[in-house]
Amino acid sequence: MTVSPTAELSGAKLTERERALLASVPTGLLINGEWRPAASGKTFVVEDPSTGQALVEVADAGAEDGAAALDAAVAVQEEWAATPARERAEILRRGFDMVTARADDFALLMTLEMGKPLAEAQGEVKYGAEFLRWFSEEATRSFGRYSTNPEGTAQILVQKKPVGPCLLITPWNFPLAMATRKIAPAIAAGCTMVLKPANLTPLTSQLFAQVMMDAGLPAGVLNVVATTDAGGVTGPLIQDSRLRKLSFTGSTPVGKRLLVDASANVLRTSMELGGNAPFLVFDDADLDAAVEGAMAAKLRNMGEACTAANRFLVHESVAEEFATRFAARMSAMTTGRGTDPATKVGPLIDAKSRDKVHSLVSEAVAGGATAITGGSAVEGAGYFYQPTVLTGVEPGARILTEEIFGPVAPIVTFKNEDEAVALANNTEYGLVAYVFTKDHNRGLRMANRIETGMMGLNAGVISNAAAPFGGVKQSGLGREGSIEGIEEYLYTQYIGFPNPNNA
Repeated sequence: MTVSPTAELSGAKLTERERALLASVPTGLLINGEWRPAASGKTFVVEDPSTGQALVEVADAGAEDGAAALDAAVAVQEEWAATPARERAEILRRGFDMVTARADDFALLMTLEMGKPLAEAQGEVKYGAEFLRWFSEEATRSFGRYSTNPEGTAQILVQKKPVGPCLLITPWNFPLAMATRKIAPAIAAGCTMVLKPANLTPLTSQLFAQVMMDAGLPAGVLNVVATTDAGGVTGPLIQDSRLRKLSFTGSTPVGKRLLVDASANVLRTSMELGGNAPFLVFDDADLDAAVEGAMAAKLRNMGEACTAANRFLVHESVAEEFATRFAARMSAMTTGRGTDPATKVGPLIDAKSRDKVHSLVSEAVAGGATAITGGSAVEGAGYFYQPTVLTGVEPGARILTEEIFGPVAPIVTFKNEDEAVALANNTEYGLVAYVFTKDHNRGLRMANRIETGMMGLNAGVISNAAAPFGGVKQSGLGREGSIEGIEEYLYTQYIGFPNPNNA
């Protein structure tokens, strides 16, 4: 089912290019290789967060559709698992080539439904596509081993096998990369899938699914069910004993509930959950590099990223200079619709998100903090918020304990290394940390002392398909990307038999 956006639905600001792109995106549910309407006939509207206007309507899946999607995945699991690794690898490589060839379409579509500036969306296409290329290479490298037991009486044969049908739940903030980061290793490992994209940004995932079918992915291997009733669709799937894995990226509270549900069938789980990333600037840091890193770590995706720097911990001797330089850079950022080449900061995803960001800022200011730049929503259409820098933030402020998910940077000072570590670790999260210092040994000490799954040392962006992505504490379980990424979709089987040399 494809629904072309009408003039009334789309709003007056869409260009002909944008209209044509939206009209080309499948808007049904992908089940067993076919795009079809929801069983209920229901649809929901996808908005442009820069205007608040509707873009297009897509099918709204219910429990019946979710069950049909899992049926399709189960039906082809055995055949797909037996497909030669080289064949799966070639499908992924063709997918990489096709996504890369359509980079402009994917970037524009992400900008329309999510709001990020077009240049940043183009960066996500490159990043997201790389998971297809990386796992096309890993598909043929899922090696087992063959050895003799220590007693010399038996042989040990170990092989890796696909875990089976997977439920993949992706967030709205990186519509392409979060899909490829899960789908690519599942394909490489030989698993079938049901993908539930975020209902705020389903279009990029649906275009990607069509591209993968065009690349040769067999019917039923990847099924896509967008829905406004996440629990109603995914709940029964998690309870179904045929499902063998759950991979979720999203908030920690939702992740915890899913872990409880997944325990009933002892599902394999991968959880990439919330973050509260500290950004440490020591007294010996290169401040030019630190400010540049702070801009990258804070403003990527308008701050709507689990890896976004959430707390800026700065040595008291350089705090004023760092804050002044940082605020100058932040205040120079142009907010606007992501399709405008002048735009550096797009809208937040919806009004609820913008209101939450402002409530955090308002509470901090009421508690004694000072907004040295920004501090307010941008008037007019869309869900924009001013790039903001706060100083004098009280240690117990809510803005230091919750994910901001917006272009707001609270600054707190520290006196010494021990205090910096204590502040950095004063959170239940542990996804990523950023450390700026010229002292290499100090940087390595921070890696040892800070409770985090990832750390950027004098770098504000470290995500890469070849690197293991994931956190500790309440930031999640498992890793995505790198050689670890495919292991999440494989289980180890041991076969023992008498040593043939003793016969």
